[in-house]
This record gives sequence, C-alpha cells and structure tokens, in this order.
Amino acid sequence: MATKMGMADLQLVDREGEDTQRVAVLDAPYRLSVRNALIPEPKADEVRVKILWVGICGSDLEAYRGTRAPEFLSIPARLGHEVSGIIDKVGDKVIGLKAGDKVTCRYVWGAYAQYIVCKPFHVKVLPPDFPMLEISPIEVLPGILHAAELGKIDQTKNVLIMGQGVSGLIMTQVVKLFSPKNLAVTDLSPRKLELAQKYGATHVYRLPDKDARTMEFVGRDFPDGFDVVIPCLLEGDGVVDAIDCCAMCARVVLYGCIGVCRKPIDFFKAHRKRLEFYLTEPRRDIDMRRFFQEGVHGRPGEHQRNDHP
Repeated sequence: MATKMGMADLQLVDREGEDTQRVAVLDAPYRLSVRNALIPEPKADEVRVKILWVGICGSDLEAYRGTRAPEFLSIPARLGHEVSGIIDKVGDKVIGLKAGDKVTCRYVWGAYAQYIVCKPFHVKVLPPDFPMLEISPIEVLPGILHAAELGKIDQTKNVLIMGQGVSGLIMTQVVKLFSPKNLAVTDLSPRKLELAQKYGATHVYRLPDKDARTMEFVGRDFPDGFDVVIPCLLEGDGVVDAIDCCAMCARVVLYGCIGVCRKPIDFFKAHRKRLEFYLTEPRRDIDMRRFFQEGVHGRPGEHQRNDHP
C-alpha cells in the first residue's frame, strides 16, 4: 500500500524549557494558537528535521477554514507540510543521511513547528548550494511531474492549465517541456498571467472572478475544447468547469480541486465526451521517490549528478 500523509508525532506541554519548541495548533476553524511541545528525539530509524520555512498549501487553507472532511483531519490539529529544513539529528540505524543535510519533506503533516521527526523515506536531500527559501515548493514536484506524464502530452495536444498559483506556475513550466501544440492558462491575476507567458504559455486568459465559466473566455480560440485539462485550483467546483473545457476523448488530470465540490457533476456529459480522469498522487512509493529524484536532479543521462538520496 502506498504511503499516506501522516501527522508528525509531537507531545504538547504546558511549559517552556530548553527541551521545548513552539508549534502552531488549529484550535477551531479560523483560529490558530501558538503552543509548546517537547522537541522530539528520533528513533533508531528516524531523522529529526529543524524547520526553517514552511509553505502554505491549499490543503492548509481548507483545514483552516474547517471545510476538510473528518476522516481527513479532526480539530484540534497541526498544519503545514511543505518543508524547508536541515537534518539536525539521525537515528542509529539511518544510513545515507547526516546532520546538516538540506531537505524537504513529503507526506508529513504538522510541520508548523520548529522540529519534527520522520522516516528517511519522507525526506529528499537538496544540493548544498540550493537556497533554503526555495526548498519548500520542491514538495509539490512529484505530483506535478506525475500530472504531466499522465496527460500524455505531445506536439498534437492542446493543453489547458486552470489556475496559476505557485503549483500552477510550476505546472506551466513543466508542461511546456512536453512541447504541447498550444498551452493555455487561466487565472484572476494579471501578474500571474504575465509570469505564465514568461514560463511558456501560448495563450493566457484573465477570468473576472472565481465563478466565471472558463469556456466563455477560451472558447473563441478553442471552440472544440482541450485535449488535456489540468485544474490547479483549490475549490472542488473546478471539476465541473474542467469537464466543460474538454474536447472529445480528453484527459482531465486532477492536480487541484482538492476542496469541497458544491456543484453537481454531470457525469453523463463526461460519458458523452468519452473523458478520462486521473489523480496525480503517485500510486507507488517508488514512483514518488523517482519523481522527487527527477525533479531535483533530472533524469538519468541529463548530465546532473545523482548522488543525493
């Protein structure tokens, strides 16, 4: 079974001391508090990561707003998983990792803290000269690289990426490397669309609001829709809009739309269009590690060194 996201184990305490750290706790929707927790000691097969930066993911926003289903997250909870940190202690049985390694983490929740412990599987070592501030977005690369592969993108495909947030902009750069026939993107922000053009988008469309129907703006240039549609949106309602943007026999690669969907999904429309739907979390642990490796060091034979775990 593939590894799932798990909460980093921390023990909250009602005191401060040399053996404690500060952590953020979600006490209720829209209410965070700063609490004390013991600095964890790594077990023999674990590493401890000193956290320097943590990104804010859409999943963090969903939890903060209280819209996550109970089976995913119960309150009180700790958020954060896009880590930039340094290994500061390793267990006796850990090999290939050492104190001082720059790392990001994956499948580790609860990183709005100063220290967490995890298994070596969950960390990816970055080159020593990699800027610390830019490490946390590396966490999204396995899903993005998987999305591009699932789309089977080539010179015959018209591709639409919906949303140009951090992940959407990275997706645009990656998909451009697959040489699509056309690469269209949408967003609400002119600045993000400007960046998307710089990163390789052939068509950019500014939507007036989050409820706008995308085909009303892209349909003039692409009346038959797109061969590959990749929503990089937070709200689940984007699935409905994505289906409308599809050409016959298109692929919908759901990188985003991780929030609650409040609109009815017309599965008959998806059936009539002969659509295929794909989810982007790698289904095997070995693939997650492979995408991590390729995202940081490139594929074998591309002149990058592959000597980091």
